Amino acid sequence: MAPGRDLSRRRAKRAMNSGRNCFSLCPVQVMRDQRQMGEGRARQVQRRRVFYIPGYDPFPPRRYRELYRSEAARQAAISGHEIRIAAKSGKDGPYGWHVTARIEGGETETDVAILIWADIVRDSMRRGVLATYLLLARTFWIYLSTGVMGRLFRLRRGPVITAMYPVVMLLGQLGLALLAAALVGRGLAWLAAPQGAGLAPWLPWWPARLAGLAVVPPVLWWFRALDRRFYAHYLLHDFAFTAQHYGESPPALEARMSEFARQVSVALDSEVDEVLVVGHSSGAHLGVSVLADVLRARGGRPGRAALGFLTLGQAVPMQSFLPRATRLREDLHYLAQSEALAWIDVSAPGDGCCYALCDPVSVSGVAPAGKRWPLVISAAFSQTLRPETWARLKRRYFRLHFQYLCAFDNPGDYDYFAITAGPCTLAERFAGRRPSSSRKEAVLSPHTTREATA
Repeated sequence: MAPGRDLSRRRAKRAMNSGRNCFSLCPVQVMRDQRQMGEGRARQVQRRRVFYIPGYDPFPPRRYRELYRSEAARQAAISGHEIRIAAKSGKDGPYGWHVTARIEGGETETDVAILIWADIVRDSMRRGVLATYLLLARTFWIYLSTGVMGRLFRLRRGPVITAMYPVVMLLGQLGLALLAAALVGRGLAWLAAPQGAGLAPWLPWWPARLAGLAVVPPVLWWFRALDRRFYAHYLLHDFAFTAQHYGESPPALEARMSEFARQVSVALDSEVDEVLVVGHSSGAHLGVSVLADVLRARGGRPGRAALGFLTLGQAVPMQSFLPRATRLREDLHYLAQSEALAWIDVSAPGDGCCYALCDPVSVSGVAPAGKRWPLVISAAFSQTLRPETWARLKRRYFRLHFQYLCAFDNPGDYDYFAITAGPCTLAERFAGRRPSSSRKEAVLSPHTTREATA
């Protein structure tokens, strides 16, 4: 079959499936839920607000706009979308951009906003070399002494191996620095030896040899300057930030999440058809607490707009398994039974930086009797990317962790740009979708209490 005809058939099939999800009758359960939320019937989304919560990222939010712009163009060429992106007018409100799209036969206006906490991330990374190694020892001890390390390894090996990477790299860098110190010290001892002694390693010129230790800090600073290639310091600070209070969020982050909740709540009362919150990586568990606060404050009802929650490449167990993560576990329990939102969790086994296909509510041991969410599905990189694309990316672990925000060669029912700029609400798009059969739901957290500690 000619490639052009094959691509056309795939596009037609996706359009047919998308149309079925958006505009046909929903399953009985979904219809009942929509009546309870005041929607009454499925409708086309004409206006949408999207709030994107990044993971542990010290970089400014402009990179997300550029990523969306370039990848939306790629997906439009593949899937036949029409997507136009413009800078957000005015200086008020969070950083974002405006999207005008024609997708699946519907025209939609979307305002995307980035909920920024990069300044908190940057502050947490301002440590000297010695403090970094002390932080390494403390973080490793927290996960080991609380019994979390072994449970996380049983859940998924990939993320734990990723967590061990900075340990190995930083200790390796320290070993190389000490080796350089030994060589320099030996050279100084040789120079300081009496005339004719030559290279005599047993001569007691220890002051000269100890002076070689002066090269250790510069070597370690040099490695840190190259961390954009190694990611060792970055990953250590990421895991340490989560573990620093044994699972409790620091006060600065709690204050920022309160501001995020305020912005989402205001949007729910605005003239839009859907408010969609997207949490990527560490932003997933921030989104859980933000939406739990929003819905509690509103008596469990979202308002006039439909509320969707999309978590991508989540690493929730890294925090929810810790002993003092009672706030997060309570929020997971609350959202899991809420009728006021649709929560879709997307991950892929090829992403070694997340807990792929692990139901964050169930594995944390806080699933309620009437559990509804999240719907756990796979992005299936090996199927939704062309073989040559998959071969090129599968060893680029950090790039794969951002694939959820990028174009897919053969998108299935997960298409980031159709979700964020298309005519369906998140609930309607995935109505009737069954969860991944390979998802993990067994309780593995060593700490499952939801009551706040004194």
